[in-house]
Amino acid sequence: MPEIQPLSQLDAVVLTHAHLDHCALVPLLFKYGYEGPVYSTPATRDLASLLQLDYLDVIRKEDRKIPYSSNDVRDYLKHSIVLNYGSVTDIAPDIKLTFHNAGHILGSAIAHFHLGDGLYNIAFTGDFNYGKSRLFNPAVAQFPRLEALVMESTYGGSNDFQPARHDAEAKLYATIQSVVGRGGKVIIPAFAVGRSQEVMLAIEEGMRFGKIPKVKVYLDGMIKEATAIHTAYPEYLNSDLRNQIFKEGLNPFLAECFQQVDSQEMRNEVMAGDPCVIITTSGMLNGGPVFDYLNNLAADERNALVFVGYQADGTLGRRIQKGWREVPLGRRDSIVINLEVITVDGFSGHSDRRQLMNYVGHVSPHPEKIFTIHGDEKATLDLASSIYKRYRIETHAPMNLETYRMV
Repeated sequence: MPEIQPLSQLDAVVLTHAHLDHCALVPLLFKYGYEGPVYSTPATRDLASLLQLDYLDVIRKEDRKIPYSSNDVRDYLKHSIVLNYGSVTDIAPDIKLTFHNAGHILGSAIAHFHLGDGLYNIAFTGDFNYGKSRLFNPAVAQFPRLEALVMESTYGGSNDFQPARHDAEAKLYATIQSVVGRGGKVIIPAFAVGRSQEVMLAIEEGMRFGKIPKVKVYLDGMIKEATAIHTAYPEYLNSDLRNQIFKEGLNPFLAECFQQVDSQEMRNEVMAGDPCVIITTSGMLNGGPVFDYLNNLAADERNALVFVGYQADGTLGRRIQKGWREVPLGRRDSIVINLEVITVDGFSGHSDRRQLMNYVGHVSPHPEKIFTIHGDEKATLDLASSIYKRYRIETHAPMNLETYRMV
């Protein structure tokens, strides 16, 4: 086992984006004595702190052990240093950091590290999307210098192809039309940041142009607060959406169809009420208000559960997606799944297999080494092998605790 270094040896923490699988335990570092800086974009800082506090609230309600306190979140904020895309800063005596757009969620960044006197340059993609979405421009692929690339491989498997966004939206529209037409409710579990806003924009446009019936779209969880932060940072949105909001005076996030669920009483009214669309956290069904909706609506076959994001192995979302018709709820109870279960691929903020391979081909300058991470073991290995075969670049799919010397 490698020797574990004390937190005092850490020069800095770099946070690429605000999804909980990347930011949830950052305050834990401060609980255990870390006193250094955390670098991120301004939007990532605001979203991360919002989601960390919500994470604590969910754990508290589920009577689980709380890993840290809100004071630790405040410590994180006090030590947060924000950088806009393109700004360069020294984070250690021999390391410079520059953030570039990653196209994944608001404020998401590819972290480019300039080591020594420019002797070595490494880019960490974090989670990225190399395609234009309703919200963001594609991830940056041009860097001043680059010797090594560390890239995500969530959809790195040989068959991990996503449909075009237009086709994904058409399938979502058809689903809403069908479910509402038979008197049911559409439950869309989604991350509060990223997928929720993409789906909101698609639904708002669909209703505006008469592609789907005009019904209420209820937002439950931290979606409203996260959406407000999107409006606060228009410089991170793509030019089409900025123009729509500021030149045409049409902010789709504020459309009349959207209504926030802000109490249990209102949640009960939504579940007992008319056909509607419910966008709620969490995206993988591992906590949050989605359980309330499932518990009350899953038995009715008129309703539908629509997955629009990645469901990791081991999560409740993946089990239902695979066809489980009864899932546990707590220690003794369970939920019978009679509602229709539909997966609408194409809304993901991750690059699919085709985009990942294209990204490597377009990265400039070409790196000498590529490391594939952040995916199922099979996907990381498959992507690494394919990159080597096509581009003849040295590739690695690191295992936990593996160490590599770059030079």
